[in-house]
Amino acid sequence: MMTDPGASCNKGHHHHHHAYHDHTLDHPSDVDRIYMDYNATTPCEPEVVQAISDALLEAWGNPSSGYAAGVKAKQVINQAREDVARMVGGSTEDIIFTSGGTEANSLVFHTAVEHFNRSCREEELSVGGRRLLNGAPDVPHIITSSVEHDSVTLTANHLQKEGRADVTFVPVSKVTAQVEVEAVMAAVRPSTCLISVMMANNETGVLMPIKELGQKVRALNKQRHQYPRILLHTDAAQTIGKVPVDARDLEVDYLTIVGHKEGWCLLQFYGPRIGALYVNGPGSSAPLYPLLFGGGQERSFRPGTENTAMIAGLGKAAELVNTNLPGYSSHMLSTRLYLEQRLKAVFGESKLHFNSLFPGSECLPNTCNVSILGPGLEGRKVLSSCKRLLASVGAACHTNRGDRPSHILLSCGVPPEVASNAVRLSVGRNTSREEVEQAVQDLRAAVTTLELASMLG
Repeated sequence: MMTDPGASCNKGHHHHHHAYHDHTLDHPSDVDRIYMDYNATTPCEPEVVQAISDALLEAWGNPSSGYAAGVKAKQVINQAREDVARMVGGSTEDIIFTSGGTEANSLVFHTAVEHFNRSCREEELSVGGRRLLNGAPDVPHIITSSVEHDSVTLTANHLQKEGRADVTFVPVSKVTAQVEVEAVMAAVRPSTCLISVMMANNETGVLMPIKELGQKVRALNKQRHQYPRILLHTDAAQTIGKVPVDARDLEVDYLTIVGHKEGWCLLQFYGPRIGALYVNGPGSSAPLYPLLFGGGQERSFRPGTENTAMIAGLGKAAELVNTNLPGYSSHMLSTRLYLEQRLKAVFGESKLHFNSLFPGSECLPNTCNVSILGPGLEGRKVLSSCKRLLASVGAACHTNRGDRPSHILLSCGVPPEVASNAVRLSVGRNTSREEVEQAVQDLRAAVTTLELASMLG
């Protein structure tokens, strides 16, 4: 089930350098690099590349056409939709293909606001008067967490700035680093139209209590008569391909799926840079209002001639997850535990702070966010002193933020001087113990060099 650990570790993983120091001057060869930034992006599995190239060659036709290459394209898309639906526990009609996670998240926020406004207008027509709060028309209210991906945070900020929605950013607990269900429910207002909380954080790896939130929202919706029901969304960017995801069990209305991870797109299961949105009964059970208008593709929820080859790749990546998830998951977990064990053995526990381990919280199997304590050992400095390790200090989309500590770690209660030293090591399906050992030795050499320099300086 598992491919040979290490067999494909160093092949094809080296074009993801955006978040790191550029070593090209002293390291012409990338072959000996150790890639541990799988939360930022994943390479495509060989089978995925094959599915994409097969589709480019054989299914090049317009999926809406009747000739052979068009019919083939339609079949490829239907199969992919089935595989993606199975991966998240939905039915085929629940899956809408998008350009990526960023678009999927925008579509959800746009829909929630539009649905609230339309429901209020209908109410106004039937009752003959608009409900007023403090003499002003209701503004839709959105609740999200303080540690979301930029594609959620910036969308929420934009709606708030334009006066199209009020947004509450619920902080995470400084003990568990989780969003507390009670805190979310306490923020609910009569005009709340959407709650959006990620399934797992991309920096800490902490899993959020989405199922419990789903149960609470369902119970509350049963009592809400005057206002449209609260819609629930989770961005599953970091969880798919690592832990089981079942949208029905979570009781969410929307779930964001993406082929390759978090960046300005989302998700992480060795697929191409494309996404999908799970909607629990689009247009019937859960509303969905398009952002784009065009030729009616994706039942007009997301028109535009389908990107057949990338959809085929996403479907193949989903099929691999459906078949192999327990193996992927246990391999990642044992590799990450080994990594933590080796770090403690080499640096000593007192010199480390694990920013991914919080009491009472479950964490993604593959994520180890660690600070090596001491002055002059900022995460960025440590990584740029490494000869072979490729990792990042946090989310890949935040590379322009200088050496300020991650706002996500700070909001989880990690002290600033610890947070500035953070390095996020995220292992993949094929990361071997040998690579873990080499990565830890590389970190040790980098730290020794920096400590010597600061003593001399």
